[in-house]
Amino acid sequence: MTTDAKILSALRENADGVSGAQLAEQLKISRAAIWSRIEELRSLGYEIQAGPHFGYRLVGEPDALHADDLLARLGKTKIIGRDIRVFEQTTSTNDVIEKLARDGVKEGVVVFAESQTKGRGRLGRKWISPNRKGLWFSILLRPDMRPQETTQLTVASATALRRAIVSETKLQPEIKWPNDILIGGKKVAGILTELSAELDKVRHVILGIGVDVNLDAAELSADLKKIATSLKIESSEKISRAELATAILRELDFDYGRICAGKFSAVADEWEEHCTTIGRNVTVQIGDRKIRGRAESLDDDGALLLRTEHGHIERIIGGDVALEK
Repeated sequence: MTTDAKILSALRENADGVSGAQLAEQLKISRAAIWSRIEELRSLGYEIQAGPHFGYRLVGEPDALHADDLLARLGKTKIIGRDIRVFEQTTSTNDVIEKLARDGVKEGVVVFAESQTKGRGRLGRKWISPNRKGLWFSILLRPDMRPQETTQLTVASATALRRAIVSETKLQPEIKWPNDILIGGKKVAGILTELSAELDKVRHVILGIGVDVNLDAAELSADLKKIATSLKIESSEKISRAELATAILRELDFDYGRICAGKFSAVADEWEEHCTTIGRNVTVQIGDRKIRGRAESLDDDGALLLRTEHGHIERIIGGDVALEK
């Protein structure tokens, strides 16, 4: 954890204030260095009061994502979030992670962008990523699994994302297979998993996540209003993006640990409990092929098992799913 992250963590742990001497002793640096870092944090928008009776006290924070702040909020995790990087703008956070993966960076690194110029969803679709209105981020993973098992990661990401949204907003989102989080039938978040693998071994997985957090209804086009929403629209409250971000990373780290420990069945049970797809008649579009049937369950790899109109079980690992009325 960086010096700034440690200072922010100490300020949050001591809401009534902490002295410069205490910070200097705790961090093993001079009081002058503490003052310098406090000034730097103030320049980033953190409101830090100083007084002879209470020392330093955090009283306000900017509506911005800062790596040191996210690290301070998150605390220690096993893998996901041990390295966090924030860009003001990038093409796509998945692109940044792909370069880091090629450079040999360890798994668990998370890249956030305040905005993306070429954000993308599944099947090459464009993902709208307005500045400081949502969470647009990607994670590098290097799981010890076969390529066909990586659908488990999408399933686990959906359960983790749902739990974090519930804990921070009290909303009750649902999961639509394979990668959408819905509220009232409208999409509020999506997951894009990109894979680099050999025939029988995964090199790395890029987990891309987009969450519409504080978009207003006026910022959605007429077409998007029919299918998309935001947490602010649904809750009628502005959401702290930094708090939500750390809640999501904490839950993702937990579920990734479950997957790596061979506990996918527990994750799958939770996923099915909150999934709108299971038990419904659906149409799945895979390229030019269209399959109709009843979504019955997940298999051990996380693929959707679909009982077709002819009674056969089809194993579906991708495609567009439409729920039939």
